[in-house]
Amino acid sequence: MARTRTTKNPLVVAALVLTVLAAGGAAWGASSWYGAAHDDSADYGRTRDDALAAGEQAVQNLNTLDHQKLDQGLSRWEDSTTGDLHKQLVDGRDGFKKQIQEAKTVSTAKVLSGAVTELDERAGKASVMVALRITVTASTGKPSVKESRMLGQLTHTSDGWKLSALGQAPVGNTAG
Repeated sequence: MARTRTTKNPLVVAALVLTVLAAGGAAWGASSWYGAAHDDSADYGRTRDDALAAGEQAVQNLNTLDHQKLDQGLSRWEDSTTGDLHKQLVDGRDGFKKQIQEAKTVSTAKVLSGAVTELDERAGKASVMVALRITVTASTGKPSVKESRMLGQLTHTSDGWKLSALGQAPVGNTAG
């Protein structure tokens, strides 16, 4: 009977164990990276952040206007909107321009906070709520400051998210 000789060199065993552990770690790392790179929640989060940033900027734009830079301000309004809201702004531009020139006011808005309240990526629709501080300065007198909450509807266009509707958020207890 022939005997097989086996060596139990501790360095060979340690090297073999380390190789198996390194291969397992590499496989786990690759799997985790692939999963994170293809995770839908990361894409959803980016879409939500993009919608919020566009919504806040658009609401701020539509609450900021200087009578001395009317064409620039009104163009910014139009660039921030789409759909029926855009059409209303374009159709009413001349009348609105006349009102602001006569009033000689400057309004500036600062976003205090904002949140996406709904997001439907497939439909390209989102809703935002934005809190603003609006300062209106007439040609004479002191500036008037008010805080306001606005609700906006966004539509995703080929140029990104655009405001398609804007209204005042209800304040206080509306239950009767």
